[in-house]
Amino acid sequence: MFTNQIENNDIDTPDLVRMARVFLKERKNGKIELSSLPKIRIAVVGSYSTQHFTLVLKYLLYLKGFNGEIYEGDYNSINIEILNTNSELYKFSPEYVLILPYYTDIKIFPPLLGDEAAINQALEENLNYFIRMWEYLKLIQGIQILQTNIVIPNFRQLGNFEGNVAYSRENFLRLLNLNLVKIKPDNVVIIDLEYIASDAGKRNWFDYTNYFLNKSGFNIIFMGRVVRYFVNMISIGKGKIKKCLVLDLDNTLWGGIVGDEGPLGIQIDPNDAVGEAFRFFQNYLLSLKECGVILAVCSKNDEDIAKAPFFENQNMILKYDDISCFIANWNDKVENIRRIADELSIGIDSLVFFDDNPAERSIVSRLLPEVLVVDVPEDTALYVRALSNTNAFDRFALTPEDLSRAATYRKNNERKHFRTSFSDYNDYLKSLEMEAKIGIVSSKERRRFVQLINKSNQFNLRTKRYTDSAIEELESNEKYKLLFIELRDCFDNYGIISCIILKIDGDSCFIDTWVMSCRVLKRQIEDLALSLIIKQAKQYGCRCIKGEYIPTEKNKMVSRLFDDFGFSLDEDGESKKYSFLLTEIRENNNLCIKQIIEV
Repeated sequence: MFTNQIENNDIDTPDLVRMARVFLKERKNGKIELSSLPKIRIAVVGSYSTQHFTLVLKYLLYLKGFNGEIYEGDYNSINIEILNTNSELYKFSPEYVLILPYYTDIKIFPPLLGDEAAINQALEENLNYFIRMWEYLKLIQGIQILQTNIVIPNFRQLGNFEGNVAYSRENFLRLLNLNLVKIKPDNVVIIDLEYIASDAGKRNWFDYTNYFLNKSGFNIIFMGRVVRYFVNMISIGKGKIKKCLVLDLDNTLWGGIVGDEGPLGIQIDPNDAVGEAFRFFQNYLLSLKECGVILAVCSKNDEDIAKAPFFENQNMILKYDDISCFIANWNDKVENIRRIADELSIGIDSLVFFDDNPAERSIVSRLLPEVLVVDVPEDTALYVRALSNTNAFDRFALTPEDLSRAATYRKNNERKHFRTSFSDYNDYLKSLEMEAKIGIVSSKERRRFVQLINKSNQFNLRTKRYTDSAIEELESNEKYKLLFIELRDCFDNYGIISCIILKIDGDSCFIDTWVMSCRVLKRQIEDLALSLIIKQAKQYGCRCIKGEYIPTEKNKMVSRLFDDFGFSLDEDGESKKYSFLLTEIRENNNLCIKQIIEV
């Protein structure tokens, strides 16, 4: 009954609340065991009733593989809980605070006929209220705040004239929402509830009868959709990130069967309604690729036939170069999806599968449950909505590294081909003309630093996650050193590809965090990173360096990293603890990196 495939379907249904109740009952009866799941401490405060929200939150967190320990504030508890540092919320010390305001919280509006100064004054007073809340919550170390914006009510004081004057309440709430985004600190993520409500339809969204009866903030049928936004963001913060969209071709990217119709006979014509729908979908896919989503093709087809439309049909929006991994053969799709993950060096659970064939979707769902399989509608015109509604590619931030990701993966294939022309691996590395930049993290690098730590699973020694707020605090802590490495070569500029957090404790330097992008493995960046760690430890007068390997299902590739670098194994239990004296260190002084720049 409890399956992660609920993520793939339309969950705008009150049955979800019923299912969550059954889940909670079976959990209390001991039929569902959560102790093996990673625990997340979450506080929920709102200006309307949050009982159903919290109930569904626990359930959907479980479906994502988490044990949610939830503190729920009372009704209308935002001020009581947040602005009182002696409240139970602060004693609970959550990792995440979820804030659910309501439009009735906004008490100060511009006066009718108010000028720009009056509007700005009202805006400043309201924004100061939210700023004050965020400042209070910073007292909780490493806190991450997920807060909704204000859903604009579907009634008007001035009728259509509301949209014509800046001082109207409707336009003022729009202005307030926009400015919340402008002023929020890095540890605040705005959940765009106004968009969700608009997509659902305001007449359906607001349930005033139940608001007056039990203070429901919105219609219960949308509870799953709302909670899923929060759960997605929490999952991203814990490293569960979707990176790649795997696409079928025939009747998915174009209409018809290319093997039968030929590359010019497929339906992709902008002057045809069906062709226009497929072009609409391709345009959306291109927009995803532009913001960092990796596109891959998995098609049962002859490779040359499958590729032909990308080169021969001028109506194609997507080009072959937009596809980072192209696999077309007659093998089963489960095998090919595994191959895609392997070629891209990403986890199977990083993939989203979009295929018009329900039989293929069913097989992938059953044999690869880690893959998010989109429930593709029969009507091509609804493809964009179906994919968008999964929220599969949500993110905390957008970085320059995201924008260049697809090109980087594509150039990796060129790099692999280039490698075959060298018999000596060191000669190959030298030919890449690698340039590395190393330095201490500042506000400039912080966003990418946090992102890479939270999305890295394979080259990650301890799999410890950090929020923006926590990293900002560590930057000013004298006991910690936060280091980054950037890389470029003759093919590409990767940006920040390795993050290191060191903790200085007396005469020892502990490697709290060491992560690296899998795109640059076996390029001597590991050696460079160790040299950087050694240099920092010596600067602090440390006698030894200590490290720890905490095994997970995904980080086996670094299980012997410390052994290979000559560390001594001090403790072998649930985790492995290592150390070595700086006087015994063996560094690699023959790096094939052309230039190393310290900043």
